[in-house]
Amino acid sequence: MPNDDTLEVPTTYGPVSGPVAEDGTARFLGIPYAAPPTGVNRFAAPVAPEVWRDPLPAHDFGPTAPGPNDSPLDEMLGGKDPIPGDGWLNLNVWTQAHAPAVRRPVLVWIHGGAFVRGASAGTAYDGATFAAQGVVCVSINYRLGVEGFGYIADAPVPANRGLLDQIFALEWVRDNIAGFGGDPDDVTVAGESAGAMSILALLSTGRRDLFHRAVVQSGNAHVAQTREDAALVVDAIAADLRVEASFAGLSRVSPTRIVGAQTRVHNDIVANADAAKYGHSTIQTCGMSLVPVIDGTLLHRRPIDAIAAGAGADIPLLIGSNVEENRHFVPLTATSVPPKDWQKRLTDYGVPDSAAMYDRYATGAPIPYPRDTAPAVFAAVMTDRLFRIPTYRIAEARAQAPATTHVYEFGWRTPKIRDENGPLLGACHISEIPFAWHSLDASGVDALVVDAPPSLADEMHRRWVEFIRTGALTDWPAYDTTQRPVLTFHRDNEPSNEIVLDPRGPERHLWEGSLDPE
Repeated sequence: MPNDDTLEVPTTYGPVSGPVAEDGTARFLGIPYAAPPTGVNRFAAPVAPEVWRDPLPAHDFGPTAPGPNDSPLDEMLGGKDPIPGDGWLNLNVWTQAHAPAVRRPVLVWIHGGAFVRGASAGTAYDGATFAAQGVVCVSINYRLGVEGFGYIADAPVPANRGLLDQIFALEWVRDNIAGFGGDPDDVTVAGESAGAMSILALLSTGRRDLFHRAVVQSGNAHVAQTREDAALVVDAIAADLRVEASFAGLSRVSPTRIVGAQTRVHNDIVANADAAKYGHSTIQTCGMSLVPVIDGTLLHRRPIDAIAAGAGADIPLLIGSNVEENRHFVPLTATSVPPKDWQKRLTDYGVPDSAAMYDRYATGAPIPYPRDTAPAVFAAVMTDRLFRIPTYRIAEARAQAPATTHVYEFGWRTPKIRDENGPLLGACHISEIPFAWHSLDASGVDALVVDAPPSLADEMHRRWVEFIRTGALTDWPAYDTTQRPVLTFHRDNEPSNEIVLDPRGPERHLWEGSLDPE
């Protein structure tokens, strides 16, 4: 029998025990949902782990998938240090140990990291904040980089192994979450960046049985590679490793060594945006190198095209982006680089009439979101190219869908990194995460977010919980193509949240006819 301060729950593969905190929240960390993806399981579909008889102490996060660990934000988004071991396919559950025996709504979180980094052990992803609100929270790990998304034509599973991991984890939730007090028929998937893009890819597959609502933070349904272009990326990685770009060749190289090579190739893609070398669909991902592949098996087209054709139309969707997403990625101090070089990169990344677009964004800078330097203008254009306009395209494609689509924009500007003109990062990529999770005080979050208003976290987290519980949002109209209502969280000198109709509409108009579904 478990002790008073632990809770034991049976699962498909064996019992697990987790500690119970003073507030009654039980957490189960590092539960294997699939066998280690190594040896005969490497570059293959996920398979069930070996069963166990004795209760598995699920007290600590499980091993994290190999990836780069060189960012000051790694603690917040993937844990302070990589957790060793090869059992990367694990998940975590937070629930109320002493709640009434009523099945509660479930949130499944898919972390971001450009499909090459991150983990569920990030300190910002503390599921106790959702469990306290009566939501059973699950966060998952999945294969990253070449292991999860590299296209290897002769591998047991050539592509999208990371997406298959996510599906396998969702099947585990369907089969096991009732034992933790969750309702398998009331599951919301949520994710940010690559996690959000994963959800849009899963939405396009039609797996309606695995989730019932979706939250997409800073996603893009246009991101997908052709098999041919994805093969070019893996060819370059294999060449760096001096092995054949084949199942046999890559199987001889450790995952850790592959991470080094894929990072060098990624850096080359970012630096040169060479479509002749890496393929048009790779460059159109705007700097990501290992992404979901249109393999003809799991993905038959880009997610945006499937969504426009009706995929997931009956699943309520909460979706949005941050006002200054790309300030996270752009060296804003690189003011000596001439505007024409920034304009060329806009052309490389598929921005229509890039010189004119650059000029329009440079002269139309809305205060308090400054565009007073060439890199800041570039970042503003790319924010819309990679996040805001693709978000609108999804909402527009679902305008007549039976399920609602609610669109948000996050505008609070972090003061963490400044120069003489003010904050450099502003409302950048990932800055909304500690607000949605209500984890402002978590270790490592202050690497990005400082002096944040707790009331904004209260409001944003409340909205997320409301959607997870009901699929509806009070006083937040669904998106339509007439008024285009967007709930904006904290614009400077304005209320902390406000419905704005068609924010920055003149700039949205500049993109008409581009980035449309095919």
